[in-house]
Amino acid sequence: MDIAALSDIHGNLPALEAVLAEVDADLVVVGGDVGPGPLVSECLARLAPLEARYVMGNGDRELLDPDPGGNAPVALLEWCRERLTAADRERLAAFEPTVSADGVLFCHGSPRSDTEIITAVSPEERLAPMFEGVAEAVIVCGHTHHQFDRAVLGKRLLNAGSVGMPYEDEAAAYWLLLEDGEPELRRTDYDVPAAVERLRASGFPDIDNVLLRESLLEPVGSAFIARHFEESAAH
Repeated sequence: MDIAALSDIHGNLPALEAVLAEVDADLVVVGGDVGPGPLVSECLARLAPLEARYVMGNGDRELLDPDPGGNAPVALLEWCRERLTAADRERLAAFEPTVSADGVLFCHGSPRSDTEIITAVSPEERLAPMFEGVAEAVIVCGHTHHQFDRAVLGKRLLNAGSVGMPYEDEAAAYWLLLEDGEPELRRTDYDVPAAVERLRASGFPDIDNVLLRESLLEPVGSAFIARHFEESAAH
């Protein structure tokens, strides 16, 4: 079975469209955080016809919860909620905590939490409790928006990267293809300047600082972000 894993789209429809133009897989697994973002409803509509399963990301959950208690600004969540249709909310509510397919466990943050942080440099002692009870030999996560492929604690641990809001060295759309269980970290180039203008035109609050600055305008790089998130996880 060929599986395409697309994570952390964050309402970036141009990036999603570019990736889907390249995807030829038996199953698409969306690894969480279709939103919040500028064009969440449009992204959900674009994904709807696909043979797909969906992991609940913290961002998706916060869009449904009127009192989410997360880090996303309330005004940003409210802006997105006002643009969700009843069908959008129904789709989001059907997302699963994790998805298991073809011997691979797909999660958002970690197998036990949609907010837990896993990076390219997370130490084994921090990962071990997260892996407890996981039977699958391969774990695919998202949430920290940077790709990696590691062998750790007897598992193959991968981050699919972010389609719409990547923390990588160059602006593009990042995702993962598993061909009969063999993973390939993928990158799809697209017209980022045109996408930026389209996303800005949505009226999404504080879009440059919230969504674009460190991902598409001035990419911060995966090594920096891994260190940054590890420092956050340690406190």
